[in-house]
Amino acid sequence: MTLSPQELESRILYKDQLMLVLDKPPGIPVHAGPKGGPSLEDGFADLKFGYKETPRLAHRLDRDTSGCLVLGRNDRGIKKLGKLFESGQVKKTYWAIVEGRPPEDEGTIDLPLKKVKLAKGWSMRPAKKNEDGAQEAVTDYKVVKRLRNDRTWLELSPRTGRTHQIRVHLAALGCPILGDWLYGGGDERPAQGEFPLLHLHARSVTVPLHHDKEPVTVSAELPMHMVELID
Repeated sequence: MTLSPQELESRILYKDQLMLVLDKPPGIPVHAGPKGGPSLEDGFADLKFGYKETPRLAHRLDRDTSGCLVLGRNDRGIKKLGKLFESGQVKKTYWAIVEGRPPEDEGTIDLPLKKVKLAKGWSMRPAKKNEDGAQEAVTDYKVVKRLRNDRTWLELSPRTGRTHQIRVHLAALGCPILGDWLYGGGDERPAQGEFPLLHLHARSVTVPLHHDKEPVTVSAELPMHMVELID
């Protein structure tokens, strides 16, 4: 999947001197993996808007996650955004449609995670707090709406930023994200082009970018495959 310069520009949600926020579509990686291939990053050179520098990723979203993706427009922007993300000052809110019902209408999942190797690739798994390689991971959740077919629309606020954190936490809660082939069913990687649509969306991001101004909050509308289930 590739986006034309016009399509990519139409997905800009916010732009200032330091930062761009894009509405990332599902099904495309933000950068090329070890094996290469098309990625969203391929089109960043078309988003200079007169600047000499090409925008760069300030953080990551999974290939199949949609929604707010933050880019730094220049070295100054990347440096400032990097410090804000590393120090946990950037607030991220996600929406997900999950299988099943959580035990409470709202709660906190405090479950360390660690990276493990698979026959092909790797994944994240729950770990004990003192286990070798374990990293602290905390996610707050609340029910937005209970849907048909024993599904639930959740709002999630991760306090930490571990890889696949929300996906693993919800699977451990007994409510895997709809379309999550890795944490919702098994470890069998789908063939290229056959990935199911993951129902996880980076709904909003709040960035305290300027010390003398209010934080910048940007929201992205739900993709159609999630809208259809909610409606």
